Amino acid sequence: MNIERLRRQLTERLSELEGRLASVRQDLRKSHSADSAEQAQERENEEVESAIGVEAEQSIREIRLALERLESGDYGECDRCGEPIPEARLLARPETTRCVACAE
Repeated sequence: MNIERLRRQLTERLSELEGRLASVRQDLRKSHSADSAEQAQERENEEVESAIGVEAEQSIREIRLALERLESGDYGECDRCGEPIPEARLLARPETTRCVACAE
C-alpha cells in the first residue's frame, strides 16, 4: 500500500473541505435582503448551505482521524473486526474505518 499517496490524497481532500466549510460559513453570515420574497429564498438556501456545512465538518473529522491512524500505524485495519481493509477500498475511500463486510 502506498501510504504517502494516501496521506497526500487525505491532505488534499482535507484542504478542499476546509475551504468549502469556510465558504459556507461566510455565506451564512451574510445579511438578508429587505425583500420578503428574496428573504424566503435566502432562508431556503441557508438550510441547504447549513446541511453542506455539517457534512463537510463530519468529513473533516473522519479525514483527521484517518491521518492520526496513519501516524499511529493503525491505518488500514477494520475497527470492528480487526482485519485489514482491502487496498482498493482504502484508495476509493481513504478515510474509511471498516472493511466492506463490516460496513454493510
